[in-house]
Order: sequence, then C-alpha cells, then structure tokens
Amino acid sequence: MTDLPRSLPEFERRFPDEAACAEWLLERRWGSGFACPGCGHDGCWRLGRKVLTLQCRACRRETSVTAGTVMHRSHLPLKVWFTAAWLVATHRNGMSARQLWLQLGLGSYKSAWLLLRKLRAAMVDPDRSPLAGLVEVDETSLPFRGGGEPARPGRSHEGKLLLAGAVEIKGRGPGRTRLAVIGDYSAASLGGFVGANVAEGSTVVSDGWSGYKKLKDVKHDPRVVGETPAHLVLPWVHRVFAKAKRWGLGVYHGLRPPHLRALLGPGPILVPGLVGDDQAHDLRLRGPSLRRHLSRGGEPGGGEQKQGHGRRPARAHRFRSLGPP
Repeated sequence: MTDLPRSLPEFERRFPDEAACAEWLLERRWGSGFACPGCGHDGCWRLGRKVLTLQCRACRRETSVTAGTVMHRSHLPLKVWFTAAWLVATHRNGMSARQLWLQLGLGSYKSAWLLLRKLRAAMVDPDRSPLAGLVEVDETSLPFRGGGEPARPGRSHEGKLLLAGAVEIKGRGPGRTRLAVIGDYSAASLGGFVGANVAEGSTVVSDGWSGYKKLKDVKHDPRVVGETPAHLVLPWVHRVFAKAKRWGLGVYHGLRPPHLRALLGPGPILVPGLVGDDQAHDLRLRGPSLRRHLSRGGEPGGGEQKQGHGRRPARAHRFRSLGPP
C-alpha cells in the first residue's frame, strides 16, 4: 500500500488527533460521497458526537464512521486504534500484547490483549482462497510452557506443540502461507490440513513421510529427505518454521497450548523475516496495511518415537530448520 506511513513521524503528521483519524475513515468509507446504508440517500448532517457520526437527511438514520469495523463502540480513542494498527503492521520482530500495552500506555494488559486479538481477527480476508499451484508442506513442533516452566529443549514430542505448515511457491520465492496446530503426524491429521488449505489439483511437495501417501484431490510429489538436511529439500516451509520458532521463543518466551491455538485461529501471526505477496492475509514481514486493519470488521475469538498412531521418528535434520535454508 502506497498510503502506509513508513515512519513514526510520518504517521504522527497524518494522524495527529481523533479528528484526523475520523476523517480518514470517512474518506475510505464514502470517498465518492455519502450514501445512507438504510435508504441510499446522499444527503447528511454531521452530528456532534464523540465519534464522527452522520445522520441521513431523508430517513434520519445515524451512522458512525466506525460502524462495521473492529473499532465500533470501543472505549478506546481512534488514535489508540490507529497507533496500535500501525505498530502491529510495521514491527519487524512481532508484537506481543505486553509490548503493545507498554507502547500505548493503556490502563490494563487485558485491554491491550483484546485490542491485539481484534486486529489480528480483522486481518483475515473472509474470502481468501486456498493455496494453489506448487505447495511445500511439512510438519514441525514448538516447545511450550506449562505453568511457570520455561520452554523445554530436546527432540521429544512431550512438552511440544505439533504444527503443520504449507507455503505456496511463486516462481523462485514464497507466496501465501498457512500454519495450523495438529494432534499428531497421522494421515488423518495431515490429510485434513492439506484438504482445508490447499486447492484441488495443486501439487503438494513433501518429505515423503507416510502420512502424506493418502492425500486426496492433489498431486503428491514426495521428495525423500534421507541424509539430506530437510531445509535444503523444502526450503520455504522450513524458513517459516524457523521464524515461527524464533517468534514463539523471542516474543512470547515460550507458548502454552491454548494460546498458540488462539494465535493461529483468528488471524495471522506476524512472524519476522517472512516475505510474500499477500501481506494482509498470512504470515508476513510487515503485516497488513492500516486500511486492511481498520476498515474490515472482525471479532475474536529424546530418542526414537514409536511409529504408528500418528507419531514419526525424530530426525536430527528436522530440527536444523532453526538456521536459514
């Protein structure tokens, strides 16, 4: 987006107060002229309310500039919402609720947590299409914390969250990305993930794990890893995994299972260092534009493992994805 402020001083010049934020929303919603949502009449009065509100001259219906957005009926000022959206969209290392709380000077951590969750929910395009074409698919695990324990090291699946990931390949680089929590590495779990996130007729490139043998409606291109480091065979999905692990440990200092599901569920995770062409919808370096944030409505919301039962052997190269591909 060319209208995204590139620096904090530029942001402050464009949105110095509540009135500037309200006028920006008004222009984005009715750039070609007001039209009443009720009767379609183009005449209106401006009402002296806390948030800019327009009243139709024909049917007298009142419409706030925040109606239909995540900011509607919020007790937080528009300037706070705009600043939060800009910080989340431009922060290179990811933004946690605690960081947002401290940066904005909010009264409580809960307000920052709800604010961040609503922004993430609004970032998801409800009409987004599945990944298509050539798609890399693999699985990994993230360490999590239980109670006050630190994240647990090692290769055992105990104390770890299992993730499936898919990256759409566009030319020589990555396109859109999907991540999801899975229960195990079974054909049912992996097949369900691929079916929900990859379009029919696409080509799925995997590492040859048996859980991918029964994929339906897609072409399967298994590339058996063997002794080759997995990040050389599937470079882009392993880059996603590497950044996700750094994000989980760096921003949140370890994740708990309910929190990871919540973060992956309503919207994208802004994992630092990922690039692509669809910033508003998936894991991206800079995240969505202010317009995507603010004009879209949304509400939250150690050794060898036994094979079978959706478990696969631990392999040294599976954990080399912490380095760049």
